[in-house]
Amino acid sequence: MNFDYSTEEQQLKNEARRFLADAASMESVRAILDDSSRPYDTKLWASIAEMGWLGAIIPEADGGLGLTTTELCALCEELGRALAPIPFSSSVYLFTQAIVLMGSSAQRSRLLPNIAAGGIIGCVASSEGPGLPETKANVQDGKLNGVKIPVTDGDVADYAIVSAADSDGISLYLADMRANGVNAKPLKTIDPTRSSAEITFTNVEVEPFGEPGQGTRLLTRLFDHAAIYIAFEQIGGADRIMEMARDYALERYAFGRAIGSFQAVKHRIATMYIRNQVARSNAYYGAWALGANSDELPKAAAASRIAASEAFRFAAKEAIEVFGGIGTTWETDCHLFYRRAKQLALMLGPTALWREKLASELESSS
Repeated sequence: MNFDYSTEEQQLKNEARRFLADAASMESVRAILDDSSRPYDTKLWASIAEMGWLGAIIPEADGGLGLTTTELCALCEELGRALAPIPFSSSVYLFTQAIVLMGSSAQRSRLLPNIAAGGIIGCVASSEGPGLPETKANVQDGKLNGVKIPVTDGDVADYAIVSAADSDGISLYLADMRANGVNAKPLKTIDPTRSSAEITFTNVEVEPFGEPGQGTRLLTRLFDHAAIYIAFEQIGGADRIMEMARDYALERYAFGRAIGSFQAVKHRIATMYIRNQVARSNAYYGAWALGANSDELPKAAAASRIAASEAFRFAAKEAIEVFGGIGTTWETDCHLFYRRAKQLALMLGPTALWREKLASELESSS
């Protein structure tokens, strides 16, 4: 069985890389980092909307491209290489995926065409702090009250899917972020190029989303899907920072020879490569499970999530070491990758929770 990209998928990947090399340079990432009034690159967002990427997994009948899940994985990898400062993961991996998988026909027809056209940015608001706290947000008589923190891209979203307690247990609701009673407060995080917010809902009118009382199960399913896409984004970033470290080790000379010839440096880069390949293997497994709608998806998602998070974190940290003193300066790009590695590792919950999930899945399948 061939788990690699097909010829057509590789062509899509190559075209995406060429486009992002111009449209999403490190200068554009730094521009967002330096300007707190710009939470994301609006020009890049408009460009990818024109190319149809925002509707990648939206069926053609609903105004999207109708790409396969593997084709979206290819785009995710290239967006990760470019550190694209846009709310793609929140809006596409999570919000759009949720509408496609769980939305009613009315919600699909109302939202999906606008999402594909770039008119709507979405997010998912499920967290209420670190760990697994009790869901205190609640809905009574169609009104939502509560606080969600942190919500990735919550300060730029037009709509949010929110988990809340109600008479049925824990359910999901669709909230218009422009409605009265919604207050999205931007948060300072390690990676300002991917914004985050604390969202307070005060008597906000919401509409039910998905099956009542099944919010936890639906979120688990959604996060399994998103974990695969984020894994590919992490692999893209890990591969790029590894290549940067390799290139620097070949051109930087010390004691009359390239530093890449020293064992201490060679071993660092070799270990980066090994970890990246392990992460890629797990991500391919996840992409297969996702495309085949396999029962192994929860296990594959957890394995992909863990391996990719660890690989990106390790590559970003070790690259700083390879660059040496200059690697710790603002002028080099190492810190941009380190910031993104940290941010993505927390987006769907900490790695420790995914380790527990993987252990549980392996135990139940043994």
